[in-house]
Amino acid sequence: MKILHTSDWHIGRTFHGHSTLEALAEVLAALVVQVRENDVDVVVVAGDVFDSATPAAPAYTLLTDTLVALHATGARVIVTSGNHDSAARLGFQARLLRDGIHVVTDPRTIGEPITIDDADGPVRFFGIPYLEPAIVRQYAAFQKPADAGAGAGADADADEGVSAGDDADGRPLRTQAQTLARAMGLVRAGMAENPGRSVVIAHCFAAGVDATAGLEREIRQGGIDMVPVSVFDDADYVALGHIHGRQALSERVRYAGAPLHYSFGEQHKPRGSWLVDLSADGAVDAQWLELPVPRRLVTLTGSFDEILSAENVAAHADDWVCAVYTDDLPQTEPMRRLREKYPFCALVQHEPLRSASVEERSYSERLRTAATDEERIDAFLAHVRNGAGATPREQELIREVLDDRTLAEALV
Repeated sequence: MKILHTSDWHIGRTFHGHSTLEALAEVLAALVVQVRENDVDVVVVAGDVFDSATPAAPAYTLLTDTLVALHATGARVIVTSGNHDSAARLGFQARLLRDGIHVVTDPRTIGEPITIDDADGPVRFFGIPYLEPAIVRQYAAFQKPADAGAGAGADADADEGVSAGDDADGRPLRTQAQTLARAMGLVRAGMAENPGRSVVIAHCFAAGVDATAGLEREIRQGGIDMVPVSVFDDADYVALGHIHGRQALSERVRYAGAPLHYSFGEQHKPRGSWLVDLSADGAVDAQWLELPVPRRLVTLTGSFDEILSAENVAAHADDWVCAVYTDDLPQTEPMRRLREKYPFCALVQHEPLRSASVEERSYSERLRTAATDEERIDAFLAHVRNGAGATPREQELIREVLDDRTLAEALV
């Protein structure tokens, strides 16, 4: 069976104030072509379909168009919700979708596989939507120990000594590790009741991944914590979402990453999806399929003049640009001037090479010890300019102004 593993579409996300909807539509159209050309049997989307719990109407349109196009290739489609999605909004039309498109958002169905057959028999797909511990511990399915043999629909037994929402050791379900362990207990029960090859789809922060600075870390602080990879033992393939760069934690546990670059921290990470060939005995052969990048991302670092050099402009005029200029002093209207050369300049940062000098005295102490107005002005400039005092030319101007003032006062 051929499975295409993708995730983190983040439909509706903006890039430094710019809409990404058109670019994402181009990339998802290319993904549909890959599904058709590679005779993919099943497409799995591992969460964060939308970027917001309240997506705008055009985001729904793009999702619908993409799901319809994927279905038209002959592939089955399985979608799970991520931490950015509203499970209720993503899943409200699940029963209305055409046969062959499955949207999994209900934690109570985790142990119930979606079964898809090929020439070698059934493959059981277990979708695990993003699980918020405080929410799911109310469900009966999550009131059983993680190794319980009962299926997802079983009620908690009163004599097990496990309180509602507690893990197998009686601790409250508070972390993703505990909650995913409980979910995988339900999955294993489903595997036992439904023999065959198995694929698990989940959205989490697995231990050992290389996160994108300033991106997934922020999401993690918002509620996602580390989940040991061992939690997913026993599945033939585990399709993970949440991390925006492709990663293989093992031959059978992988992240596909986002199909579009959503931050400059991702600029060097390839965009694509995993084409997984699942053999008759459950062995995995995974191939990376590159997706097009509608507009490259580049970070240009140097002096302001170096960034605006003809060579840089010729090479990057059509790219998304993050300009990091290293001049000692801030530039006047840097974004306006940069966009005259780089129409797609999205971010400007001032990071002077000069490090602020270590000064044991406070600014007020330095002012008190200054003997002349010239020294006081120099101390002020150094204070507000990251340690950079007056330049020789500025010193000349300061002296001229002070001399003019002295002369004016003398004539009064």
